[in-house]
Amino acid sequence: MSMKRVSLGSEGAIVSRMGLGCMGMSEFYGERNDMESAATLLRALELGIDFFDTADVYGMGDNEELIGKTLGSRREEVFLATKFANVRKKEDPSYWGISGKPEYVRAACDASLKRLGVDYIDLYYQHRVDPETPIEETVGAMAELVQAGKVKYLGLSEASPATIRRAHKVHPITALQTEYSLWERHVEDKILPTVRELGIGFVPYSPLGRGFLTGTITKKSDLGDKDFRSERYPRLAGENFEKNQVLVERVCAIATRKGVKPGQLALAWVLSKGEDLVPIPGTKHRKYLEENAAAANIRLTAHEVEELEAAVPQDEIQGERYAAQSLKAIDR
Repeated sequence: MSMKRVSLGSEGAIVSRMGLGCMGMSEFYGERNDMESAATLLRALELGIDFFDTADVYGMGDNEELIGKTLGSRREEVFLATKFANVRKKEDPSYWGISGKPEYVRAACDASLKRLGVDYIDLYYQHRVDPETPIEETVGAMAELVQAGKVKYLGLSEASPATIRRAHKVHPITALQTEYSLWERHVEDKILPTVRELGIGFVPYSPLGRGFLTGTITKKSDLGDKDFRSERYPRLAGENFEKNQVLVERVCAIATRKGVKPGQLALAWVLSKGEDLVPIPGTKHRKYLEENAAAANIRLTAHEVEELEAAVPQDEIQGERYAAQSLKAIDR
């Protein structure tokens, strides 16, 4: 298997055609297994995946430490992305705040560098836009990190077109990270046209619909007691779960006919939308990593793309993509 490399944005970043989302290794998606997660990180490098995505809030720092310990000796082989702005408290894990204040940006970056055990971060994202701090001030502080050699490229996550434009005027933005998959396509209207106009790369997160599009979650008990997906994501809760299962069954039927896994088909659909899109499917298991990586070699015809989109009509999807409180934190 050979993993193609592509440009991410227009500032010189080169990454593997697909990245690896590391959030679930440390929190939210069930039991942790740091040994298997570390093996998955190393297997990703063997498969040609060098784009690793984490954040300071994943496991409240634990995820960055895991990546640092596992990949530290291979730093030059890795394109490392992390994020700041979501604020949590270890004494109260239920607390979530947002800060884009310049002093917080600087402190958060130094803390991430220490946990990761590196001298610089390849891509530093603002995880969520702080409505109380002008984006110009936040990106101005991020630009100072570039000048100091602590960061190479800047990114935003879940930012609106207006915010993206304002940020890009302060310092070139290399990538925007926002949810995008067969069952979440809101970016197609205004966000994708905006980043393409500005030469900004696009990084779809949750390209497998929180794992639901893989067809492996067929009943709520499949999520387990420590899996927070049904709490955080209304599409996996209550009656929405069963109603959305119908859409996944359609994807499974098409995948069976094509001789691939449903998750591979969902990833191939995202990849078909352009080489300026670099999805970061998350997993903490080598088995699923290998399946995901193989999706980079699947080619869809225009008819197959249309068939998949018809199988998952946006008006049939039940539930918001986030719980109400989380939706309030998304820049619109």
